Amino acid sequence: MNRVSRPFHMSDLQMVISDLAPLFGDRIHLSQAVREQHGQGEDSYGCIPPDVVIYPFCTEEVAQIVSLCNRFNIPVIPYGTGTSVEGHLLATHGGICLDMSEMDQILEVNADDMDCRVQAGVTREVLNRDLRYDGLFFPIDPGANASLGGMASTRASGTNAVRYGTMREAVMGLTVVTPQGEIIRTGTRARKSAAGYDLTRLYVGAEGTLGIITEVQLRLHPIPEEIRSAVCTFESLGGAVYTVIEAMQAAIPLARIELLNSLQMQACIRYSKLEGFAEAPTLFLEFHGSPAGVQEQIDLFEEIARNNGGREFRWAATTEERNQLWEARHKAYFAAQALKPGAKAITTDVCVPISDLAECILAAEAHVLESDLLCPIVGHVGDGNFHLLIVFDQSAEEDCQAARELSAKVVESALKVGGTCTGEHGIGSGKKQYLRDEQDKAVEIMATLKRALDPNNIMNPGKVIDL
Repeated sequence: MNRVSRPFHMSDLQMVISDLAPLFGDRIHLSQAVREQHGQGEDSYGCIPPDVVIYPFCTEEVAQIVSLCNRFNIPVIPYGTGTSVEGHLLATHGGICLDMSEMDQILEVNADDMDCRVQAGVTREVLNRDLRYDGLFFPIDPGANASLGGMASTRASGTNAVRYGTMREAVMGLTVVTPQGEIIRTGTRARKSAAGYDLTRLYVGAEGTLGIITEVQLRLHPIPEEIRSAVCTFESLGGAVYTVIEAMQAAIPLARIELLNSLQMQACIRYSKLEGFAEAPTLFLEFHGSPAGVQEQIDLFEEIARNNGGREFRWAATTEERNQLWEARHKAYFAAQALKPGAKAITTDVCVPISDLAECILAAEAHVLESDLLCPIVGHVGDGNFHLLIVFDQSAEEDCQAARELSAKVVESALKVGGTCTGEHGIGSGKKQYLRDEQDKAVEIMATLKRALDPNNIMNPGKVIDL
């Protein structure tokens, strides 16, 4: 994973840098520290830095860089906030990293139509701070304060997905720079369209391998009249999961429903200094709607939970308490790593049909018991997505091997019931074999598309598929 195979001559790269220097000046970075920062995400795949990092300001600058890179077969790796977890940022073929953080303008907000257009470097927290004055919010919440271009590229999801969908549903259109350096716009502001191939959905989830997303048109939602958050603990993990299944089958319109097993609760209590919470299987919940509608949802859910061993609900009485609850949930990954200081974590990311959720989670827990690894479980269980956070010592080959084998078992269990190897994190560098196991011959169609759109293989090479 640490070897670099460059498909270009370093002299050509120097020529490209010289051509760009008059325009970009001190926005071109060659220092080891900056390059290493951009050669890794929040994952366990190590660091493979790019040869150069450049900060563009606009779509036209991205197009200029990409056009030059295509001429000399120099790879281009887009970078948002560095929060990806599947080796998306490894410069396995060297090349230029485009840090999109300076492209951070909210270009337009159409409050009456509940949509907006932003540059790719805008983060979800910045967007929501700006939108609150219009009574609107953007619901996709992966936990990290990720950039919206990066979220579109990985088809991100999050805690609100059970009610509001994923980036696939949220993105209405895109501005994309193609591998040849051309600028195209996909989609419209209309709520639906049957015009030609759906190129928007092609680029959403392509992980920067088909083009670089520079602007995103997003669907927004009104801020709910009533928001209620709660935590409910259970006697058993199975009871918590069956509660989720029955709640979804009863069509309770939950905004969020998150599962943490006993070990993950222990980690979050310690890491986020939560007081008065039990180290037991727990559901984090949120209800949106009118006061009467929310109360109806709560009453029905409480009945289902009690029948499955749910204990007393703990309600967040204020906005501050609600934010504290969800901040603790969002820090679950770092809380898990803190269980073993200095360790790394593999974040399995399977998603299964809701009726198979209990079987797959309990099977994952059984696999954990057969290993000697620390493995908290956390998940966006309302849509069948859960993560086994496999914490391991990267310096111990035995631990590394055991972690990889456990990850494979979890994916295998998900695929057997018609699930997927990744519900939201993407394929990146680490799940290419899993993609072949899941999609079989369809991967060859993906490769055909990649060759047709990016014949020089400069767009984030080595990710999703190998040519």
